[in-house]
Amino acid sequence: MAAPFRTVFILYPKLTQLDFTGPYEVLARMPGAETIIATKDGGELATEMGLTFTALRKLSDIDRADLIMVPGGPGQTAAMLDPAFMAEVKRLGEGAKYVTSVCTGSLILGAAGLLNGKRAGSHWAYRELLTNFGAIPDDARVVRDGNIYTGGGVTAGIDIALTIVADIAGADVAKMIQLSIEYAPAPPFNSGRPETAEAHTIDAVRNLFASFAEARRKAIEGLQGSA
Repeated sequence: MAAPFRTVFILYPKLTQLDFTGPYEVLARMPGAETIIATKDGGELATEMGLTFTALRKLSDIDRADLIMVPGGPGQTAAMLDPAFMAEVKRLGEGAKYVTSVCTGSLILGAAGLLNGKRAGSHWAYRELLTNFGAIPDDARVVRDGNIYTGGGVTAGIDIALTIVADIAGADVAKMIQLSIEYAPAPPFNSGRPETAEAHTIDAVRNLFASFAEARRKAIEGLQGSA
């Protein structure tokens, strides 16, 4: 009997819950899947908007992963600056068959040294920060470079996960999962990417995210200065 395919979602405080729950809904439905949700300390975890997850595993208790998935969110900067957390990301990532993220989770992968020389994606407002880790920013919604899958912000996680399932279990399985969750996006506005959004909408979002962008930039500079 084949061993289950083990996916470890690596979470941290103040993550964006849809970065996690979107891909979880897809990857947990893959045949033969073993899905583990873990944090540095285990137990409970509050997300960006206050939604709390419980009964989480401790990362140090997990011996291996076939795939790691790191979500993004406002808490990404603090997580990236936590040596104990980053050591677990690096340990599990270096032994995994697939290294994956959603949104600014790619900055955590980069800080762990897992994206050097690789094409990688992130939320459009922070994508250029990937160059600080030797990665090559890519504006695609789903970015694959070898065994590394990254991509755009938040909702892109569903697309990333379906692409991963197609690679592991085949396109037919991925299509069945897509139909099972009735994933057929038809947004009311064509403003989901900066290439199609109106200028005033882009400016408003940039202003909303400005403090996060500056905090991330300073944190990355601090990491590089201490290296």
